[in-house]
Amino acid sequence: MTYRYKYKNKNNILMKTINYYRPFNLNALRTFAAFITIVFAGCLTLVPYTSVRAQTMNTGINSTIRERISINEDWRFYLYEWTATTDSLIYDVRPEIKDRQNNGPADAKPTAAVNVKTNQMVLKPWILPIGNPFIKDPAKRSVRPDGNPGGNFPFVQSNFNDRSWEQVTLPHDWAIKGPFLRDHDELVGGGMGRLPSPGVAWYRKKLDIPKSDAGRSVFLDVDGAMSYAMVWLNGNLVGGWPYGYASWRVDLSPFIVPGGENQLAIRLDNPPASSRWYPGGGLYRNVWLVKTNPVHISQWGTVLTTHDVSGTSAAIDLEINIDNDSKYDAEVKIMTQIFAMNADGMITGDAVAAFEPLNASIAAGAKASVGESVTLNNPKLWGPPPTQSPNRYVAVTTVLQNDKLIDRYETNFGIRSLRFDPNNGIYVNDELIKLKGVDQHHDLGALGAAFNTRAAERQLEILREMGCNAIRISHNPPAPELLELTDRMGFLVMDEAFDMWARKKNPLDFHLIFPDWFEQDLRALVRRDRNCPSVIMWNFGNEVGEQYTDKEGAALAKQLCDIIKEEDSTRPTTSAMNWAKPDMPFPAVMDVISLNYQGEGIRQDPMFEGTDRIRTAPQYDAYHEKFPAKVILSSETASAASSRGVYLFPVIQDISSPIRDGRGGDSKIQQVSSYELYAVDFGSSADKVFASLDRHPFVAGEFVWNGFDYLGEPTPYYGARSSYTGIIDLAGFKKDRFYLYQSKWRPELPLAHILPHWNWPDRTGEVTPVHVFTSGDEAELFLNGKSLGRKKKAQYEYRLRWDDVKYEPGELKAVAYKNGKKWAEDVVKTTDGPASLAASADRSEIRADGKDLAFITVRVTDHSGLTVPIANNPMTFEIEGPGEILATDNGDPTSLTAFPSHEREAFNGLVLVIIRSKPGDPGWITVTAKSPGLKGTQLVVKSK
Repeated sequence: MTYRYKYKNKNNILMKTINYYRPFNLNALRTFAAFITIVFAGCLTLVPYTSVRAQTMNTGINSTIRERISINEDWRFYLYEWTATTDSLIYDVRPEIKDRQNNGPADAKPTAAVNVKTNQMVLKPWILPIGNPFIKDPAKRSVRPDGNPGGNFPFVQSNFNDRSWEQVTLPHDWAIKGPFLRDHDELVGGGMGRLPSPGVAWYRKKLDIPKSDAGRSVFLDVDGAMSYAMVWLNGNLVGGWPYGYASWRVDLSPFIVPGGENQLAIRLDNPPASSRWYPGGGLYRNVWLVKTNPVHISQWGTVLTTHDVSGTSAAIDLEINIDNDSKYDAEVKIMTQIFAMNADGMITGDAVAAFEPLNASIAAGAKASVGESVTLNNPKLWGPPPTQSPNRYVAVTTVLQNDKLIDRYETNFGIRSLRFDPNNGIYVNDELIKLKGVDQHHDLGALGAAFNTRAAERQLEILREMGCNAIRISHNPPAPELLELTDRMGFLVMDEAFDMWARKKNPLDFHLIFPDWFEQDLRALVRRDRNCPSVIMWNFGNEVGEQYTDKEGAALAKQLCDIIKEEDSTRPTTSAMNWAKPDMPFPAVMDVISLNYQGEGIRQDPMFEGTDRIRTAPQYDAYHEKFPAKVILSSETASAASSRGVYLFPVIQDISSPIRDGRGGDSKIQQVSSYELYAVDFGSSADKVFASLDRHPFVAGEFVWNGFDYLGEPTPYYGARSSYTGIIDLAGFKKDRFYLYQSKWRPELPLAHILPHWNWPDRTGEVTPVHVFTSGDEAELFLNGKSLGRKKKAQYEYRLRWDDVKYEPGELKAVAYKNGKKWAEDVVKTTDGPASLAASADRSEIRADGKDLAFITVRVTDHSGLTVPIANNPMTFEIEGPGEILATDNGDPTSLTAFPSHEREAFNGLVLVIIRSKPGDPGWITVTAKSPGLKGTQLVVKSK
């Protein structure tokens, strides 16, 4: 095999190109996808070279094999004004919106779709054929009509002058910079985050397609576009995809001009009243240009499954799907080797196994599928920490035609066994793993929907610290890089497709496209993610309206379930149910019973008697009796709410309460108490959920609603911008609830945590309850050195309470014990007033790639360096060096200061500053924080 190395000197002059032959070596091939450093003539620098080339003779085969090129840079962007008339290039007509506010109950009953008829020209017939590869029945596939809609529209023309358009880099969320919409009757209310995500926008980019690409297959791969994407190239309508969370591909090959100017234009249309949370807007995930030879491995074309897994051996089955886009029949040879990967995803050593070579015949314009199996001895298994390790492998598949390399494809995977036991739960590699999971929406707080790997990794790191071992993707396909992280870090994942089916939750949500696209969207999700070892089950719907439609809804559920099974028979299916009961046909369809709040019961407080809301008695036992052979889990629990650092009085004596004024809530300031006893109407406190799970050991575990606060759906106060239900706030600061879950999920960790803070100048002599979360079994509380008693947890009790403490300034100290021995302690002190600022970063070094981030926490401190927990001082931020301030936040759900602002008030002592490196510009980045009357601070981060 021949590899080509290009060397440039320090003046960027090409010095030499070497064709170098050696036997197949994966690491040698991989160097072409990275920066190569080599000493040649003493003057070489780093040269990016992404192509993998094989030397060929005059065979008619292009010498360049597969290329996957990021095209995230240098886009031009235009967003129509809300009040302006947009173009008429619409995907389809939509119903009229009669109520713009989406601030109703989160568990309101979905309703039937509204039929709309029109004679207006729509582009749907030209878009539907793009989904044909994901439709099983050829009779149901769409035929592209004649014509080229939009071909004469100025924005798709190469000669259109877009210099006045905004220059952006992808991933891009057009709405996250704000401004927040403050009024009650705005087009976007609290439900969608009060940010201007609705709108019609265009993205344009020139593509560099050299003459040497003539005859190649060229694809545009979009990981996510919100929403109703339609693509033109050189004035030709190529296709598109309406579902904003799907990853998809269009074939640019028929419209490419090799060596000429190639103008790409993408139109997005994000409707109002289309989501129950903040959806973002734009090309908010990565976009790629993929170039292959006409005969190549299909999109998501390899399937690796493992079985008969043990510590001594594992059987690995491989299926390979190949496309022949040429006009000629093809005979190919296919070879696949397996290599071990280290924690960073790099190859370690030689191949550990190889499949027997396969031969395939593919007719012109057709597809072929081949398969083979191999046994790997002494496999390193993939499993969740801390008791297991997420070991991974990569299968490298090469395709040869006439003994010449024409394609090479890598598939990362892991080897693990799964067993679903209805009486205990889920076994991974024969170890029972109780799900200690959280639900996560797709936004990244102040960064919005624009995906960033480091931001997602930080969230997972914080969740891991809490003891979390599982993520439910809520309620849509995730960015593929998120699953790369869960694979690498060892989280278990419930991968989810839809929040609604044909019955709507909002007037313009994705129920409008569901009948036309559910098969394509579902197959695309499974094909994309089925090689991910972290994915342990498929969820095909969340609280869908079809729960209410008896046999009709169950029939649709079975149709979706069957589609998944056709694509992947190795994992179970489920659908999250907040209303369906055991005696209904809906739950009988799925493999795993997933309950939203039903396990501990919904709205059992007497205040809900006689209302028309969902009221459900605890259901674990009823489901277990009805379905004794099925695993039962809670796909959503708790939905407890709190505002970090806010404590409201009085404090209830019970373990759980709905939020009301005087019962954990204050509608005037729109904040919820952090005593962590309060929940939304259909939810429960963590304490109540823990007790319910412990009383039902057959339940496989839980996914808590939710891990991080997210933009939108700010129940119960829809004047706010973001939710209250996260265990961690929007900025990534831990609420008290974090330590309650940590004490339960990490019993081996010595932990004691006191709440509330002890700065109450207006409460001297008043009862101010003190609660302690601990992984111990008892604790003693001291106030200014005086013991207030030693208390022990009773069965089904998860906190220790001293509810009669009268406030006096000074020091609270909790000493926790376990099995009679001192285990942990915590101290909370009354602080002095604000005196200075202090800053710390999550990492002292970041990569100079224009993507990596540092998250800087700025604290308001007193003269002793203690964080002042009631400080709300205004701050300003400055930056010097090769970096930029990307966003600031403070975790306050009611804050309507735009995220890009360099000025922000502290919220209960804390502010977050997010900085980003500049690409190719290493150096020292200095961030300065100032506040009137306080001593400022500086922090230095190295970009390398």
